Amino acid sequence: MTRVRVAHRFLVSMIVATLGSATACATARGGAGAGAAPGLSGVQYVVDDKLVFGQSIPTGGTVSDSAWSTFLSEIVTPRFPAGLTVWHAQGQWLDPRGTTVHEPVIVVEIVHPRGEPADSVFARIANEYRVRFHQDAFLRITTDARTELYESH
Repeated sequence: MTRVRVAHRFLVSMIVATLGSATACATARGGAGAGAAPGLSGVQYVVDDKLVFGQSIPTGGTVSDSAWSTFLSEIVTPRFPAGLTVWHAQGQWLDPRGTTVHEPVIVVEIVHPRGEPADSVFARIANEYRVRFHQDAFLRITTDARTELYESH
Protein backbone atom coordinates (compact mmCIF):
# COMPACT_ATOMS: atom_id res chain seq x y z
CA MET A 1 0.00 0.00 0.00
CA THR A 2 1.43 3.42 -0.90
CA ARG A 3 2.24 6.00 1.73
CA VAL A 4 -0.42 8.32 0.34
CA ARG A 5 -3.08 5.61 0.71
CA VAL A 6 -1.90 4.86 4.27
CA ALA A 7 -2.04 8.56 5.15
CA HIS A 8 -5.48 8.83 3.55
CA ARG A 9 -6.77 5.79 5.47
CA PHE A 10 -5.42 7.27 8.71
CA LEU A 11 -7.06 10.62 8.01
CA VAL A 12 -10.39 8.99 7.13
CA SER A 13 -10.29 6.82 10.28
CA MET A 14 -9.55 9.92 12.42
CA ILE A 15 -12.49 11.77 10.84
CA VAL A 16 -14.84 8.81 11.32
CA ALA A 17 -13.75 8.43 14.95
CA THR A 18 -14.24 12.14 15.60
CA LEU A 19 -17.66 12.23 13.94
CA GLY A 20 -18.74 9.10 15.80
CA SER A 21 -17.69 10.62 19.09
CA ALA A 22 -19.50 13.90 18.35
CA THR A 23 -22.68 12.06 17.34
CA ALA A 24 -22.61 9.89 20.46
CA CYS A 25 -22.19 12.91 22.72
CA ALA A 26 -24.97 14.87 21.03
CA THR A 27 -27.33 11.87 21.21
CA ALA A 28 -26.55 11.19 24.87
CA ARG A 29 -27.56 14.69 25.88
CA GLY A 30 -30.57 15.07 23.63
CA GLY A 31 -29.06 17.32 20.96
CA ALA A 32 -26.05 19.48 20.33
CA GLY A 33 -27.44 22.59 22.04
CA ALA A 34 -28.63 20.97 25.28
CA GLY A 35 -26.82 21.44 28.59
CA ALA A 36 -25.92 24.25 30.89
CA ALA A 37 -23.21 26.77 30.22
CA PRO A 38 -19.83 25.76 31.66
CA GLY A 39 -19.34 26.82 35.24
CA LEU A 40 -17.40 25.72 38.26
CA SER A 41 -19.45 22.72 39.31
CA GLY A 42 -22.00 20.20 38.11
CA VAL A 43 -22.24 18.44 34.78
CA GLN A 44 -21.39 20.58 31.77
CA TYR A 45 -21.53 19.86 28.03
CA VAL A 46 -18.55 21.49 26.37
CA VAL A 47 -16.05 21.22 23.54
CA ASP A 48 -12.64 19.62 24.07
CA ASP A 49 -9.88 20.84 21.75
CA LYS A 50 -6.49 19.19 21.63
CA LEU A 51 -3.74 21.13 19.85
CA VAL A 52 -0.72 19.07 18.83
CA PHE A 53 2.53 21.01 18.50
CA GLY A 54 5.29 19.02 16.78
CA GLN A 55 8.71 19.96 18.10
CA SER A 56 10.91 18.79 15.22
CA ILE A 57 11.84 21.56 12.80
CA PRO A 58 11.96 20.26 9.19
CA THR A 59 15.14 22.22 8.42
CA GLY A 60 16.86 20.74 11.50
CA GLY A 61 16.73 20.93 15.25
CA THR A 62 13.80 21.07 17.63
CA VAL A 63 11.71 23.72 19.35
CA SER A 64 13.56 24.37 22.62
CA ASP A 65 11.87 24.32 26.01
CA SER A 66 12.48 28.06 26.44
CA ALA A 67 11.08 28.87 22.96
CA TRP A 68 8.01 26.71 23.72
CA SER A 69 7.56 28.39 27.10
CA THR A 70 7.65 31.82 25.48
CA PHE A 71 5.16 30.75 22.80
CA LEU A 72 2.81 29.29 25.40
CA SER A 73 2.90 32.40 27.60
CA GLU A 74 2.69 34.95 24.76
CA ILE A 75 0.35 33.27 22.27
CA VAL A 76 -1.71 30.49 23.87
CA THR A 77 -2.29 31.38 27.53
CA PRO A 78 -3.69 34.91 26.93
CA ARG A 79 -6.38 33.43 24.68
CA PHE A 80 -7.46 30.88 27.32
CA PRO A 81 -7.31 32.59 30.72
CA ALA A 82 -9.79 30.08 32.25
CA GLY A 83 -7.14 27.35 31.97
CA LEU A 84 -5.63 24.62 29.85
CA THR A 85 -3.64 21.42 30.25
CA VAL A 86 -0.23 20.74 28.69
CA TRP A 87 1.51 17.40 28.33
CA HIS A 88 4.49 16.02 26.44
CA ALA A 89 4.17 12.97 24.19
CA GLN A 90 5.80 11.19 21.27
CA GLY A 91 4.15 11.37 17.87
CA GLN A 92 4.61 10.31 14.30
CA TRP A 93 3.09 11.38 11.02
CA LEU A 94 3.67 11.26 7.27
CA ASP A 95 5.05 14.66 6.25
CA PRO A 96 4.40 16.37 2.88
CA ARG A 97 7.66 14.92 1.51
CA GLY A 98 6.40 11.36 2.15
CA THR A 99 8.68 10.73 5.11
CA THR A 100 7.44 9.23 8.37
CA VAL A 101 8.56 11.65 11.06
CA HIS A 102 8.90 10.51 14.67
CA GLU A 103 9.05 13.49 16.97
CA PRO A 104 8.38 14.81 20.45
CA VAL A 105 5.10 16.71 20.60
CA ILE A 106 3.39 18.96 23.09
CA VAL A 107 -0.37 18.59 23.43
CA VAL A 108 -2.43 21.48 24.78
CA GLU A 109 -5.96 20.55 25.81
CA ILE A 110 -8.57 23.27 26.18
CA VAL A 111 -12.11 22.61 27.40
CA HIS A 112 -14.46 25.45 26.54
CA PRO A 113 -18.09 26.38 25.81
CA ARG A 114 -19.41 25.57 22.32
CA GLY A 115 -18.80 28.51 19.97
CA GLU A 116 -16.22 30.13 22.26
CA PRO A 117 -13.62 30.95 21.22
CA ALA A 118 -14.13 31.26 17.50
CA ASP A 119 -12.30 28.88 15.18
CA SER A 120 -10.21 31.84 14.04
CA VAL A 121 -8.49 31.93 17.46
CA PHE A 122 -7.23 28.38 16.93
CA ALA A 123 -6.25 29.21 13.34
CA ARG A 124 -4.16 32.18 14.56
CA ILE A 125 -2.37 29.98 17.12
CA ALA A 126 -1.69 27.33 14.46
CA ASN A 127 -0.42 29.89 11.96
CA GLU A 128 1.83 31.60 14.49
CA TYR A 129 3.36 28.27 15.53
CA ARG A 130 3.84 27.14 11.93
CA VAL A 131 5.54 30.39 10.96
CA ARG A 132 7.62 30.87 14.12
CA PHE A 133 8.96 27.30 14.14
CA HIS A 134 8.91 26.52 10.39
CA GLN A 135 6.35 23.70 10.76
CA ASP A 136 4.77 21.81 7.85
CA ALA A 137 1.45 21.26 9.61
CA PHE A 138 -0.51 21.66 12.83
CA LEU A 139 -3.14 19.28 14.23
CA ARG A 140 -6.31 20.31 16.07
CA ILE A 141 -8.69 17.63 17.33
CA THR A 142 -12.15 18.79 18.42
CA THR A 143 -14.70 16.63 20.23
CA ASP A 144 -17.85 17.15 22.25
CA ALA A 145 -17.31 16.41 25.92
CA ARG A 146 -19.13 16.07 29.21
CA THR A 147 -17.34 17.38 32.29
CA GLU A 148 -18.04 17.22 35.98
CA LEU A 149 -15.91 19.07 38.49
CA TYR A 150 -15.73 17.60 42.00
CA GLU A 151 -14.88 20.32 44.49
CA SER A 152 -14.10 20.42 48.20
CA HIS A 153 -16.73 22.27 50.18
